[in-house]
Amino acid sequence: MIELILLERVEKLGQMGQLVKVKPGFARNYLLPQKKAMRATKENLAYFDTQRAQLEANNLQRRTEATEVGGKLEGLTVVIIRQAGESGQLYGSVSARDIADAVTEAGFTVEKRQVVLDRPIKNLGLHQVRIVLHPEVSVTITANIAQSAEEAEMQAKGIDPLRLREEEEEEDARAARAEIEGASSRPSSRERGEGGARGTGG
Repeated sequence: MIELILLERVEKLGQMGQLVKVKPGFARNYLLPQKKAMRATKENLAYFDTQRAQLEANNLQRRTEATEVGGKLEGLTVVIIRQAGESGQLYGSVSARDIADAVTEAGFTVEKRQVVLDRPIKNLGLHQVRIVLHPEVSVTITANIAQSAEEAEMQAKGIDPLRLREEEEEEDARAARAEIEGASSRPSSRERGEGGARGTGG
């Protein structure tokens, strides 16, 4: 394990200025390159103490900006068009990058690493997604994954396009069956003709 000092709040790990012990890979691949922490050496601890007021001021400014953006971003719905099978399962998936791109297109600059997805989205429908704007500020948006803009509109209104399509197909099938049954129960023109001929003979 490596001991680090956090330069900002890190979710599920600790607050700014806290000493934490983490696995070397997590430190090397994430915390250190993203400047979220530095090694807890004697020199670094002394440096942090001299810079703490400045770091806290910078953090406060970034948090204020993030809160402002979050107020506008909260509740946003982005539409992402994808092809899917009859069950609603996507051919492929929607990733954090896809959502970041859709949010950026909507006018808010968001990076892939700010999108919190436990796993890629693999089904049509409305999906709640968390966007982390700052270690202390996150908002929830909705990703409306649909096969067309029309279906996205239906989903937004609470209508399931797949179920609607199934119901329409069932209705068509019922109508077709009723037509076939109706046709088979009606006498044919030949039978009507023969009945008429017998009637005139009597």
